[in-house]
Parts: sequence; structure tokens; C-alpha cells
Amino acid sequence: MLLQALLVAHIAILGYWLGSELVINSTFRYVSSSSGMPFAERDRLMDHVMDVDQHVRYALVLQAGIGTVLAALYGLFPGGAPLAIGAAVATVSWLSLVEATHRLRRTDAGRRLAALDRMVRYALAAVFVVLGMAAVGGAIRAMPAWLGWKLVAFAGVIACGIGIRFALMGFYRTWDEVAREGTSEERERSIRTTYVRATSLLGLLWLFIAVITALSVSKPA
Repeated sequence: MLLQALLVAHIAILGYWLGSELVINSTFRYVSSSSGMPFAERDRLMDHVMDVDQHVRYALVLQAGIGTVLAALYGLFPGGAPLAIGAAVATVSWLSLVEATHRLRRTDAGRRLAALDRMVRYALAAVFVVLGMAAVGGAIRAMPAWLGWKLVAFAGVIACGIGIRFALMGFYRTWDEVAREGTSEERERSIRTTYVRATSLLGLLWLFIAVITALSVSKPA
């Protein structure tokens, strides 16, 4: 029963993830193209974008955590139940970090937590690439090659997410200038360019997710 419930959750989270991404991208596009809107209103909408962005972060953490638990319980990862328990604890801890980072995002502590969260993502992406390529090369007998490619693709998802975060950091540098000094054609162009860059990375992220989904369904030899 537990395995079935986790499997359903693992699938449902993809819909939750995509829905959140669509809301974020649509609102971000609206804000980026609304140079004539009063700044206070644009800023309020951007706060909404960052609130919805939390759901994307939750989804990534839950997919990584539940996926690891499922793989361990199905015997696809070495480690079995102890690994599943450890993954569950790590998932709750990471979710707590993500939530604290968001709540404190306007403080120095929040910026330090954001840097720590990025380090977790770097480390996880590196681990997934190493494990994935080891599985593809046959070095881990318990792991089939298709699962190895899934891990590599998930590392791609994490990398795209990090790229979007850095694009948003550049966006907020320009946004702060608009808040202090008002808008200009150059600043609006920078905002629109950031939107295009972030959306391009988002498209690549969902291409990786499509690959993950195809591998999960087909399980090629």
C-alpha cells in the first residue's frame, strides 16, 4: 500500500509542478511586458511570482526524495529500507531549508540559506551524474541503465533550475534600480531579456522532465 501511494504521489507531483510553472511564467511575462504599470503593482505581482515559485521548489525536492525512496524500496538502488528512511529524513530537512529560505529571503540570513540551498543542489546534481553514469556503465548491478539515464536527466533539471535562479538574481538587480531610480528603456530591455533567458531554461528543464517520464514508462533495456 505504501509503495502504491508513493507512486501515485510521484506521478501527481509532475502535474503540480507543471501547473505552478505555468502560473509563474505567465505572471512573470505579464510583469516583464508591463512597463507602464505603476511600480508598486508590478512589485506586488512579482511577490506573487516568488510565492508561487515555492511550489516549484517543493515539487523538485519531493520528486527527488520520493523517487529515491521508491527506487530503494523497489530494490533499484542499493541500500533498501535504510536508504529509504534516510532519503525521507533528508527530504523533510531540505523542504524545511527551502521554506526558511523563502520566509527570510529579504534578510542576510535568507541570502546565506539560499547559498546553502544552491550548494545542496550542486551536490545532488553531481551525485546523480556520478551514480547515473556508473549505472549506465554497469558498475552498479542493482541499477538498470534506464534508471541511470533518469538520474542524469534529473541532474539536468536541477542545473536548469539553478540557471533560472541566477537569471532571477540578475533580474532583481535591475528591479532594485527601477525601484530606486525609476524605469528606463535600457532597464525594461534587461527585464524582458531576463524573462526570455529564464523561459528558455524552463523549456529545457521540461525537455529533461519529458525524457525522465519517457524512461519511466518505457524502461528500455
